[in-house]
Amino acid sequence: QLQFVESGGGLVQPGGSLRLSCAASGFTLDYYNIGWFRQAPGKEHEGVSCISKSEGSTYYVDSVKGRFTISRDNAKNTVYLQMNSLKPEDTAVYYCGATPWGVGENSWDTFSVYDYWGQGTLVTVSS
Repeated sequence: QLQFVESGGGLVQPGGSLRLSCAASGFTLDYYNIGWFRQAPGKEHEGVSCISKSEGSTYYVDSVKGRFTISRDNAKNTVYLQMNSLKPEDTAVYYCGATPWGVGENSWDTFSVYDYWGQGTLVTVSS
């Protein structure tokens, strides 16, 4: 059974950093495109970043470019989201999703593209 476990969320002050982890079990991440999404209270899911399975192409929503970095460690079967210079507007539940199908510039941030999801981890940015 395919499962994800997200971790690394918590409470951080504005300007601080967190590293989220998305650990997979039951399948090998190498064969999947992995996306990070977030959902703030009362808002729709928003695509934050994605890393492709093959060449490792990365995508970011404009609001996090230069602050967030997505990476994957296939040996650990884990994808990371390093988040720096956090802002209160980054507060949300963060989820990772996976799909074995191709994603690109125009599709990576579409929630329905992903087939498998973790339970999420809460990030709160507040002073």
